[in-house]
Amino acid sequence: MEPTDPRSTLLADKHVEFIKRLDKKHDELEYWMTEHLRVSGIYWGLVALFLLDKPAALDHQQIVTYILGCQNSDGGFGGHTNHDSHLLYTMSAVQVLLMLGALDQIDTKRVTDYVVGLQRDGMVSGDEWGEQDTRFAFIAVAILSQLGTLEQLDTQGIVDYVRSAMNYDGGFGSGPGGESHAAQVYTCLACLAILGQLHVVDRERLSGWLAERQLKCGGLNGRPQKLEDVCYSWWVLSSLEILGRVHWVDRQKLCGFILSAQDEERGGIADRPGDVPDVYHTCFGMAGLSLAGFKGYALKPVDPVYCMPKDIVERAGLGSWTDKVPESWRE
Repeated sequence: MEPTDPRSTLLADKHVEFIKRLDKKHDELEYWMTEHLRVSGIYWGLVALFLLDKPAALDHQQIVTYILGCQNSDGGFGGHTNHDSHLLYTMSAVQVLLMLGALDQIDTKRVTDYVVGLQRDGMVSGDEWGEQDTRFAFIAVAILSQLGTLEQLDTQGIVDYVRSAMNYDGGFGSGPGGESHAAQVYTCLACLAILGQLHVVDRERLSGWLAERQLKCGGLNGRPQKLEDVCYSWWVLSSLEILGRVHWVDRQKLCGFILSAQDEERGGIADRPGDVPDVYHTCFGMAGLSLAGFKGYALKPVDPVYCMPKDIVERAGLGSWTDKVPESWRE
């Protein structure tokens, strides 16, 4: 039998085993050095497994128990037990619980109060220490939309802040004056999509800037003069999907690039071919393949705003953002 060509085949079974092994590497230094990312790591792994339609590969009850144990007295979640609360990990925790049907096991008011308490003059901080970024504006909106308490945020203040981070090239930075970056573009677009404010975007200019992120190898970068990276398969394609312009890139070449970054022996996907795989790039590589319409495996459709399977997003009543897309974009 001819060996499987990782450049054309999604090595699904190997990726499932790769994710299952992640919590069993207690004898490796990397396991302990990434302790602060544990909650987000579970989210990345679960998204990949759900998109592969293999959600039962991990013990759901064990995950729920662990996630609940990461909630702190301030209502937020840390990246691991006894770690300080941060919006990034609170978002991951909420998404994990939503995917596993366990969102009703947390006190919605406590989480909402934590998130709302991080907003000042429209801007949102990532934690009590005050770092502000357009990522956190999106995360606050996304968390409270999932909890059904979005009305408690100053959403107009958030829209004004996001607009202030928009640049002449149509992209968005981490804040006013910040360089346009594909990941920040996603967070700003997703934020505006949830709030029904996509009309403030320069659709044509931004779509062109995003399409220019594709390099000759088929991969995408996050900004000009940077290397291709599998994670931008998500940040760029999700943004183009929201804009209704995903067809502006060569999706077949992109799929080939993502598949070429697979580890054919151990499973998992790296940032680019030849590098060490990790769960972050495995998640966003899988999400990119789903958005690109990869035909070689029946991946579940992913929602470009919430980065969770579309069926879960729709069941949770979160798919209504599509009804708020400007009419002129529907042509």
